[in-house]
Amino acid sequence: MSSPLPSLAPHSLLVFLLQVSLLLLVALALGRLAVRLGLPALVGELLTGVVLGPSLLGALAPGALAWVLPADAGQLHLVDALGQVGVLLLVGVTGVQLDVAMLRRRGVTGAKVSLAGLLLPLALGIAAGFLVPAALLTETADRGTFALFLGVAMCVTAIPVIAKTLADMGLLHRDIGQLTLAAGMVDDAVGWLLLSVVSAAATTGVRAGAVTLSVVYLIGFVAAAFAVGRPLVRRVLDLAGRAGDGGPRITASVVLILLGAAATHAMGLEALLGAFVAGILIGQARAAERPNPRPGRSIWRDLTPLRTIVLSVLAPVFLATAGLRMDLTALADPEVLLAGIALLLVAVAGKFAGAYLGARASRLSHWEGIALGAGMNSRGVVEVVVAATGLRLGVLSVATYTVVVLIAVITSVMGPPILRWSMSKVRITEREEKRALAFAGHGG
Repeated sequence: MSSPLPSLAPHSLLVFLLQVSLLLLVALALGRLAVRLGLPALVGELLTGVVLGPSLLGALAPGALAWVLPADAGQLHLVDALGQVGVLLLVGVTGVQLDVAMLRRRGVTGAKVSLAGLLLPLALGIAAGFLVPAALLTETADRGTFALFLGVAMCVTAIPVIAKTLADMGLLHRDIGQLTLAAGMVDDAVGWLLLSVVSAAATTGVRAGAVTLSVVYLIGFVAAAFAVGRPLVRRVLDLAGRAGDGGPRITASVVLILLGAAATHAMGLEALLGAFVAGILIGQARAAERPNPRPGRSIWRDLTPLRTIVLSVLAPVFLATAGLRMDLTALADPEVLLAGIALLLVAVAGKFAGAYLGARASRLSHWEGIALGAGMNSRGVVEVVVAATGLRLGVLSVATYTVVVLIAVITSVMGPPILRWSMSKVRITEREEKRALAFAGHGG
């Protein structure tokens, strides 16, 4: 007779419920405060982890921090798992709203912005890695591997943060918003591959075969997704839409997004890539709907509740967890503080200049170039993942990890006001107005 499946301990369940409740409550409060200050709710949600982590709560009331947010790995993994589901669904819902037709028309522009916004900060980050003081290095870290890690951290762009920012600001329907998402996704795809290279360099050394295999997997997955997955997704959503309510379509969409994430994760690629591609396929199915679908049965309208839950509940939990592992007391060392400021300037200048040059090379306006730079500058939790990998492998010290995460938070915070200012100078086109009406009319 088989033994019964283990269940979650009552105390662990209690702490988990309190953790999620506290994260959501503080994220809501700080998010509303950010809105009152003219910033998107994203800003407050990102700062939730800083307030509830060792930087503030841990310093003021360490006993409360240890009970509500215990250092126990198993307990913390419960919240992390919820946050991971939230970020995957956020990226998937973002993919649904990607205007593939517009990207085909302006693919060259997206490629130029992406490459310039990737290569320049990567080069500057690697150069900075060779110049930073030894106080930021671990005793066992090789300076070259450390520089590569820093370069990758500088060049990534956070699609989840960009998506939340554009959604909060109502810019997803603008061409700049669509281009920012497309260019950011390319940056992230290359960034994850680069991360695999530098991680290998930190452990067993770089092996060309492993890198080549990752590229083959990436190309193969995207090709299979659009050749086989597109008609399959369309068929699944069509069958789910025959029900009397939108519930089956929500369930089917969540399953498709999670399966896409699982597929790329199983290949050794980043799960976010699979979630984003699955979202694009769902959006393609929406675009292929008949001109006059039955009232209330359009894919956009059916997925509106899912989008609301993701943006209002799951995404805030994910964003709040990003700052929990930060410890700002590391900045008390003047050498670390000055190095952190220098790295922040390098990160901002590299991403802004790269995206701006790519935009101008594509004959976009001055203000469109600034808007793209502001959007691409958001590193968010993607940079945190890179930093955490470096910390786990012993390449980054705790001080460097804190600096890199702080850069991620600051760049994500500074983007929205610059975006709002620059986009106020960019005239909305007739095509963008039609896209906005389509989003609004179908629950987007």
